[in-house]
Amino acid sequence: MEAKITGTTLPVLELALTPGDKIIAETGQLSWMTAGIELNTTHATAGATGFLGAIGRALSGGGLFMTEYTAPYQPGLVAFAAKIPGQMVEISVQPGRGYLIHKHGFVCATDGVQLTTGFQQSLGAGIFGGNGFLMQRMSGVCRAWVELGGEIITYDLAPGEVLRAHPGHVGMLDESVGFTITTMRGIQNMIFGGDGLFLAELRGPGRVWLQTLTLPNLAHSLSPYLKGESASGTNVETAAELGVAGAVLKSFFNR
Repeated sequence: MEAKITGTTLPVLELALTPGDKIIAETGQLSWMTAGIELNTTHATAGATGFLGAIGRALSGGGLFMTEYTAPYQPGLVAFAAKIPGQMVEISVQPGRGYLIHKHGFVCATDGVQLTTGFQQSLGAGIFGGNGFLMQRMSGVCRAWVELGGEIITYDLAPGEVLRAHPGHVGMLDESVGFTITTMRGIQNMIFGGDGLFLAELRGPGRVWLQTLTLPNLAHSLSPYLKGESASGTNVETAAELGVAGAVLKSFFNR
């Protein structure tokens, strides 16, 4: 199987399959394919042998169902285009070395990938779409492709070395990296600092991939141009502000 990533700001991943190759992706990822490609949508894949396993994968931000792409009779090509401006990277997943990736980062992988819940923490309504902070654990033995927003900055952390970042900028990390969510210190910093309420604390050893473009920042930039209102009659920006205020008060009183 040959893989080619084309483009810069909005790249596309093209995979040339031969008989015997299999690619696994979430449903709805397909951009285009040739006539030799066949699809099989199932919940029993990516490490899930039963329905409960598929539910666990879905709770981590993945899909309840996944699509398998094969070229059973003749070579074929399947392509997956980026959903937001950013970059795609190829990862070699080996036994004993898994990865945590942000919930929208998984593009596809060869057969042998396992997707499970890696990290989940509620950060209050209005933060990350009201779903809290989620990361998928990607393990197994496979080639995998991950999509990150904007530019990618990598850090190789030494044992015990600590890096703190806004959670939305954490795109991917070795599972050997310690990962916790901490609250910004100081009530004035939380309310008036403008740097967010929470920080991800990353502790080495291991590699960290940070993304410069986050979905919340992208949504905030677009919100002034969105004329529609939510079903409750509150616009997107106001809903986010209310959620942030609630999270601040909850964090303050739980100290």
